[in-house]
Amino acid sequence: MTRDLLYVTHVLECIARIARYTAGGRERFVADEMAQDAVVRNLQVLAESTQKIGAETKAAHSEVEWRSIAGFRNVLVHNYLGLDVGEVWSIVETDLPRLGAQMRAIREELAGESGQGVD
Repeated sequence: MTRDLLYVTHVLECIARIARYTAGGRERFVADEMAQDAVVRNLQVLAESTQKIGAETKAAHSEVEWRSIAGFRNVLVHNYLGLDVGEVWSIVETDLPRLGAQMRAIREELAGESGQGVD
């Protein structure tokens, strides 16, 4: 597995975990500190993984908001006391589905280039 394919796959795994942790909906998420912690941690790890994706792959996929993801990672790591649960939910509900679709497309492309199938 190529390095970029590994990190793209990891991003998709984080998105899948977040989907499981938030499956109960917004109200349940807002009331569940453990789910919030799990989601924030996976957002942080997801953002970290996107930073490890190579410049060539990023340049070929300018539709992904790479800089915004990196900026959000900095907020998660350095401004954790200022996190707003409503904003986190908005990201989960609005941004992650789009990012998931983009990452699946990139994974398919990278898997094809490496001659590896995607499960």
